[in-house]
Amino acid sequence: MTEHELRALGPALRRFLDEFLFCCAYTQTFAHLATYVRGLLADLPRKTVAPIALHGGTPVRTLQEFLRDHVWDFAHVRAGVQAHTAALLAALPDTDGLGTVGLIDETSVVKSGPQTPGVHRQYLDWVGKVAHGIVTVHRGVCKGPFPSLVDADLFLPESWSQDRRRCRAAGLPDDLVHRPKWQIALEQVERAVGRGITLDWLTFDEEYGKSPGFVAGLDQRRRRFIGEVPRSFSCLAAVKRGTPPPAGAKGRPAEQVVRTASVFRGQTWQVLRLHRPTVADQVGRGKAARGWRSSRRGWSAGTSWLLWAANDATGEEKFFLANAPADADIALLMRVAFRRAVVEHCFRVCKSERGFSHFEGRNDTALMRHLSLCLVAMAFVAEHTQRLREKKSGRDDGAGQSGVAAGVPALVGAAAGQPGGEACAGGHRLSSGTQ
Repeated sequence: MTEHELRALGPALRRFLDEFLFCCAYTQTFAHLATYVRGLLADLPRKTVAPIALHGGTPVRTLQEFLRDHVWDFAHVRAGVQAHTAALLAALPDTDGLGTVGLIDETSVVKSGPQTPGVHRQYLDWVGKVAHGIVTVHRGVCKGPFPSLVDADLFLPESWSQDRRRCRAAGLPDDLVHRPKWQIALEQVERAVGRGITLDWLTFDEEYGKSPGFVAGLDQRRRRFIGEVPRSFSCLAAVKRGTPPPAGAKGRPAEQVVRTASVFRGQTWQVLRLHRPTVADQVGRGKAARGWRSSRRGWSAGTSWLLWAANDATGEEKFFLANAPADADIALLMRVAFRRAVVEHCFRVCKSERGFSHFEGRNDTALMRHLSLCLVAMAFVAEHTQRLREKKSGRDDGAGQSGVAAGVPALVGAAAGQPGGEACAGGHRLSSGTQ
């Protein structure tokens, strides 16, 4: 935001930040919190401590101490963001019939400093290769055109967890140990529900869909989901009589099941129209059927939906698993599945405009505080954008989106009239984020 825009939003921002007053032990600390958030919102090329401090007229060392040493609770700040978002979501109309969708994903930042908390040579999705950096797990939410991020956790690699001296040097508490990313995601779901966020759906990519423990955890919590699974996902199509496969039966890869099972081959394609605000719509096709999923523990207790989506232009494919009821509307399931593109948009905004990836330091407390204040800035922008949208459109939430929900498809439930899978030959994934 420019200085003019920040001044114009000054009263609204002060009211918003007042909700976080009691996260800080002293009023001086709260003043620094406000300075930091304003810096994240400002039009600064780099949003590290030094430029934020200079922008706010605060000594650099003072703001460094605020981030690392002052008495305030980043978990309390994060909880405040979630409680505020819960109240806002409850008041928003359900304009697309999908309710509130929880978005589980991760992102990464290249970091070369070996003392940065959690830094490790690992796969970084943001750059698409293995490199030195950190990975953070997140949960976003969306309802209609409203999106925001509401949670953030550092993924701690096993090498760090096994070196407690290194952890202590970076300020990592002794009880913070390595957990698989899917376990972190389940914890975030629990936190969201505990703070009053109603989740009608959860969606995620294949990194989480390939984890049997994650899928089972959502089932145990009775959380409705539709998430991407890898093409190698082990399953079998359900037969008409509904009996599970024999104990000795072996699952087959999802990409094989959708091409060979009669329940898929006998279907006509439904047309999927992926709306893009600034370029031509992408058109794809989809099929769905009930199936049994296989894991090391054996066959699932019941059937789930297996969905197959294909991009006509590129031949790319995606496979989804859903625990929705057997009478669920397939068009609705497809629409929910592609809502995950919203969280990718949130990451782009947070990294390019909110300083999410600009942290420089060697202390875990400072890192988590930075991430929590990025959530505060993101929540303010999301709410303010929603207010402007309502004012502009007179509560017609389909107008004035200006890319807020970029990548979210509209689905047309018409048959393509082309049986078979020719358009999918040789494909890998339907790229919902490509424009």
